[in-house]
Amino acid sequence: MQYRVLGRTGLRVSALGFGTMRFKMVEGKVDEGIAIEALHRAMDLGVNYFDSAVGYCESQSEAVLGKALKGRREGMVVSTKYPPWGRSATADDCRQVIEQSLSRLAVDAIDVYHMHGLDWEIAQKVLATGAAIDGARKAKEEGLVRHLAFSFHDDPKRMIDIIKAAPDLEVVTCQYNLLDRANEDSMAYAHDNGLGVVVMGPVGGGRLGFPSEQLQGLLPGGTSTTPELALRFVLANPNVSIALSGMNTSEMVEENVAAASRDTALTHEERHAVVQALQENRRLADLYCTGCGYCMPCPNGVNIPDNFRLMNLHRVWGLTAVARHRYQSFGPDKPNNLNAEACIECGECEPKCPQKIPIIEQLKETHRALCQEAQEAD
Repeated sequence: MQYRVLGRTGLRVSALGFGTMRFKMVEGKVDEGIAIEALHRAMDLGVNYFDSAVGYCESQSEAVLGKALKGRREGMVVSTKYPPWGRSATADDCRQVIEQSLSRLAVDAIDVYHMHGLDWEIAQKVLATGAAIDGARKAKEEGLVRHLAFSFHDDPKRMIDIIKAAPDLEVVTCQYNLLDRANEDSMAYAHDNGLGVVVMGPVGGGRLGFPSEQLQGLLPGGTSTTPELALRFVLANPNVSIALSGMNTSEMVEENVAAASRDTALTHEERHAVVQALQENRRLADLYCTGCGYCMPCPNGVNIPDNFRLMNLHRVWGLTAVARHRYQSFGPDKPNNLNAEACIECGECEPKCPQKIPIIEQLKETHRALCQEAQEAD
C-alpha cells in the first residue's frame, strides 16, 4: 500500500480509502458478516482511512465500522460527518451529533470530522458564528475531534470560497474521476493551501466499474480493468491524498488495493496521454450533445439530454454495459423521464437545438443501441 500525508493534518494515510456507504443490505439491514470481513481485509492489506456518515446504509454504517474497529483502532484514521439538512445546524446540535457518532463508532475521538455535503448556501449556514462549525471547533478543543473538514457538492469555484471562509478546515472531500474533472483546479488550490484532498467517486459512481475497451486502451500497455485505470488516474494527480472506494466485498478490496499499491499510479507521460485522449473524447461527446437542455421539455415526456448522455457513455466512452443498464431505469414515474422509444417525432425539439442535432434520428439510434429488446430483435 502507498501512503501519503493528509495535508497539514500530518496524518499518514493510505492512498486508498474505504468508503462505508455501499455495504451489502438485506431487507434494510447491513449484512454485518460480509461488511466486517471486507473492512478487516482492508485493514490487513494496509488501508487505514475509513469514511462514514450518520445517514449511510440506513444510518447503520457508523455502528458497523465501530464493530470492525474493535481491537484494531490503533493506526486507523476514522472520518465521519455532520449532516446539516433539515437540522438547526447550531453549535449545540453539532455537539449532540458528534457525541452520538462517537458512541456508534465506539471511539474516543473522531480523526477527521466533516461538515457534510456543502454547497455555498449550506456552507453559509453551518459556518456562521454560533453554528455547527463552532460546535465542532469546541469538540476539537476538548479532543473529541482531531481535524475539521468538509465534503463538497457545488460549483468548483465555491470550494475556494469555503476554504477562505473557514481557514481552519484541513481536509476537503470532493468528486473527481476520469469522466468528471471539474474540481481539478479547486483541488489544486486546496492542496496549495495545505488541505488534504480526499476524492469520492473515483470510479464515477459505478460508471467506471464496467469494462470499456476505449478507456482500458488509453495507455500504451493497456490496463486489465476500467476501475484499475480510474483509480490509477485519480491517484496520479499530485494534489490527491486519498481515493475513496465504496467497497462491499473482500474481493473488491483486494482488486482496489492492488491498483492503489503500485509504486507509480501513472507516469507523467501516461497521465498526459490519458488527459489528451479524454479531451478528445469530450470534444466528440459535445458534438453529439452538450446537455444544454434547450430541447426540453419534450411534450411527450422524453428525457432527451439523459438519453443522449447514456448514448455518449456507449458511443464515446465504450461503457456500453452501464449505458444499457441505466437505459432500463427510465420510466413514467417522473415527468420528462421517458426513454427514446417514447419519441413520437413531433419535431418540436430540433429547432431549439443550438448544435442543429438531428434529434429524432439520434433518439432512434439511441434506442436501437441501448434497448436490450431491440438488440435481441436485431
